[in-house]
Amino acid sequence: MIRKNPSGDLPVVPESAFVDPTAIICGKVIIGENVFIGPYAVIRADETDEHGKMEAITIGANSNIQDGVVIHSKAGGRVTIGERSSIAHRSIVHGPCEVGDRVFLGFNSVVFNCTIGSGSVIRHNSVVENCHVPPNFHVPSCSNIHNDEELAKLPLVSPDVSTFSESVAITNLELVRGYKKIQNEF
Repeated sequence: MIRKNPSGDLPVVPESAFVDPTAIICGKVIIGENVFIGPYAVIRADETDEHGKMEAITIGANSNIQDGVVIHSKAGGRVTIGERSSIAHRSIVHGPCEVGDRVFLGFNSVVFNCTIGSGSVIRHNSVVENCHVPPNFHVPSCSNIHNDEELAKLPLVSPDVSTFSESVAITNLELVRGYKKIQNEF
């Protein structure tokens, strides 16, 4: 469902993107080309700051927002998801937040008030908040990271982890094409 927020902002969704009919895209949301938005995802840009302003939630080209993902922002803060990034099932991205290009955010993970550098991998069931994750970092599954000092102990992304992330991105681009072909059959 595509709908306006109380401020009257309507999402911008290009023809090349696929938004599952069960997803809710609300307000000041800008979706890039060839983006996949899975079933029951919620992307909601509707809160304003103390001056009545809000930044957009932007999803970069060729990214995928999988089943049950929630993307929202506190007090109109900006949320940016880079290109070719994968936000896996039931994750939460809560702004203000910036997720770089080619990032993989694993199942059930939560990111809040942080910057995640390009090429980084946040594995399943992790919480990352109030941090600046440098490019190409690997946050292991079930991690709880709450400051930049904790990041210094983490290794750089290994090639096998990056390969997995790229395969997820490619698979979801194929899903966009497949679902676009059958979308009128629902």
